[in-house]
Amino acid sequence: MVVESEHPHLRFEFVALVALTTSLVAMSIDTMLPALAEMARDLGAAAPNDRQLVLSAFFGGLSLGQLLFGPLSDSTGRKPALYTGIALFIAGSLICTFTRDFGWLLAGRALSGFGAAGPRIVALALVRDLHAGRGMARIMSFVQSVFILVPVVAPSLGQAILSVGSWRAIFTLLAIIAAANGCWFALRQPETLPPSKRIPLSLRSLGRGLFETFRHPLTLGYTLGSGFIFGAFIGYLSTSQQIFQEQYGLGRRFPLFFGLLASSIGAASFLNGKLVMRFGMRFISRSALLALCALSSGASAITWASHGHPPLAVFVGLMMGCFFCSGLLFGNFSARAMEPLGHIAGVAAALTTSFSGMIALGLGTAYGRAYDGTVLPLVGGYMASAFLSLGATELAERSRSAPGPSAQSPATP
Repeated sequence: MVVESEHPHLRFEFVALVALTTSLVAMSIDTMLPALAEMARDLGAAAPNDRQLVLSAFFGGLSLGQLLFGPLSDSTGRKPALYTGIALFIAGSLICTFTRDFGWLLAGRALSGFGAAGPRIVALALVRDLHAGRGMARIMSFVQSVFILVPVVAPSLGQAILSVGSWRAIFTLLAIIAAANGCWFALRQPETLPPSKRIPLSLRSLGRGLFETFRHPLTLGYTLGSGFIFGAFIGYLSTSQQIFQEQYGLGRRFPLFFGLLASSIGAASFLNGKLVMRFGMRFISRSALLALCALSSGASAITWASHGHPPLAVFVGLMMGCFFCSGLLFGNFSARAMEPLGHIAGVAAALTTSFSGMIALGLGTAYGRAYDGTVLPLVGGYMASAFLSLGATELAERSRSAPGPSAQSPATP
């Protein structure tokens, strides 16, 4: 097996490949944001907030799919699981391309999300196969910083497609990108899970994996914390088109502001990759989470005083600060949750990401459906999620430090 740290050019290609593989999720969301209103209108969605279901259906399929693809990747190897997921993703994209019914659009989105779980889970398990601890956090942060270019560019790409054609072409493009990703993976990435380490797929092994995963306070706490923070982000994704294009009247300038906010997450992720080896995951995560609590509380107070409609520059500035803090959390939370579970990386990645995804979907959908023409539900949701995440991770760290069987995993600063 190639050791990436010994071959810088291979390490760069590995980061790029993992970033593209995980970016199928972001591309499936961000490219179509400018088209949500047009999709809903063309296919007869009943209410203005129903357009948000195009994202919710995808996230629902993604959360369920992760329960399958983690154990599948541990049983058959990483590459077969990825190929299966990409095939399902392409099928769902084609359904969305040709449908004439809003219900079938949601069904296609759910299938695409279910399929996208394969590449997402395999990418995380792949990194865990080759790296651990701070090294894993560092790789994940570099992956995140490359992958975050997608939200910066994708809405503009979607807007460009709309200017010359139909929203249906967006789904065709997604299918082509997924096929290219599968080919690159097949040609250049070796299998990282040898047959001797594979675990037979069964309900019993999944049950054991469930017990093994969530008996660790560290894993449970950071999985909950990740779900709370990502829930606020889903709330933003669900309402961003309505907020920028309609509430603030930005029209076609929406992708520029969306990309500006996304760039703050990318900058934070890149910075984290540089700092985590020096300061450790725990210190950076806790500092960023405390800052997020303070910023989101301030944003809520300002928004309330502005009757839910703060000046655009103020709103963007506050959200950039919140997103920067979130960017310092995502990679560290994932690596921290996975730290005790290298021996069941596939099942653990499936369970932690699925569980956190379901929490995020529930919270994010609630925040989005509460949209009332103001940004109060969004900033209030960010504040609630930040404090919930702080509570979950603090309890996890304290439980981990207490004597007992659950505190036996090796320490990572």
